[in-house]
Amino acid sequence: MNILQKIAARAARQPAHIVLCEGEDARVLHAVTQAVHDGIARITLVGNGPRIKACAAQEGVSLDALDIIDPATSPLTSTLSDALKQVRPRAHLSDARARDDALDPLNFANLLVRTGHAQGSVAGAVYTSPAVIRSANRIIGRAADQPLLSSIFLMQFDRPHHPVHGGMIFADCAVNIEPSAVQLADIAINAAWNAQFLLEEAPRIAMLSFSTAGSARHARTEKVIRAARLVREQRPDIVIDEEVQLDAAVVPDVTARKMPGSRVQGRANVLVFPDLDAGNIGYKMAERFGGATAIGPLLQGLAKPANDLSRGCSSRDIYYAIAVTSVQSQAHAHALSRNGHTNHYKT
Repeated sequence: MNILQKIAARAARQPAHIVLCEGEDARVLHAVTQAVHDGIARITLVGNGPRIKACAAQEGVSLDALDIIDPATSPLTSTLSDALKQVRPRAHLSDARARDDALDPLNFANLLVRTGHAQGSVAGAVYTSPAVIRSANRIIGRAADQPLLSSIFLMQFDRPHHPVHGGMIFADCAVNIEPSAVQLADIAINAAWNAQFLLEEAPRIAMLSFSTAGSARHARTEKVIRAARLVREQRPDIVIDEEVQLDAAVVPDVTARKMPGSRVQGRANVLVFPDLDAGNIGYKMAERFGGATAIGPLLQGLAKPANDLSRGCSSRDIYYAIAVTSVQSQAHAHALSRNGHTNHYKT
């Protein structure tokens, strides 16, 4: 059983209520019906009811086990419009503007999560990543102890040609364009938490660079080194290599030659990229050239789970994003019941 199958099995043990807002897309419909069939989540679709039903009929998909909410006719719209005004007091939204914003299916879905009508949201098959991230950040908001919103990809390597087999975490591949050393450290610490939570492994972090152990000197490599040292200061329990090239991060023989003192020893399961250019290109190369499965972007730092999708995603990708969100929602509920708040929960 690979890491994604394990996560789906974990989701099925306590399925959460997940809301999606792109039900007019065939990929979403096939994913949500499979998710309900397998018992990994209870699903609500938000959107234009007649168009969702027409798409389902065209695809031969049954909607019997799904809830559909059309913002244009839902009795919740007025309540959620008021909630949106409370969430964004500085925007001074008029009643009409708040209603218009709440009618957007993406905002409506996140308002359902914000107000407790659903436990997590998944979007991005149609909406752009900036739109998904902006809505989640504005409406669900960050956890009280989280200064930065960032993202990870859950990567599954299971092809015969893959030199590394199993799951890995790639960060940040979707949100922060040019993170500072402090932000990079925050991304790494949250990614380590997600490695522990999603992979169920102790995190082994490689702070990626074009240099290994001082082989090149530049302001960009200095930033990576400083970030790694900040991680060590804050979390001395985390195994981390600073300023390491990709081959030295994942190939033990190369590590032995380039970085004999490595703590990770070429067995990294968390790759932290120095900027968004590297992260976004890196995960897509692994996915499209290497045949890895990429689930995400999964957002880190929110008060409740909300996850993004690549617009190039498959129905299988959406299915596993639902599974991850369901498992995250379980963790959120556990943290809430244990602490009375969600500050220590990281998506």
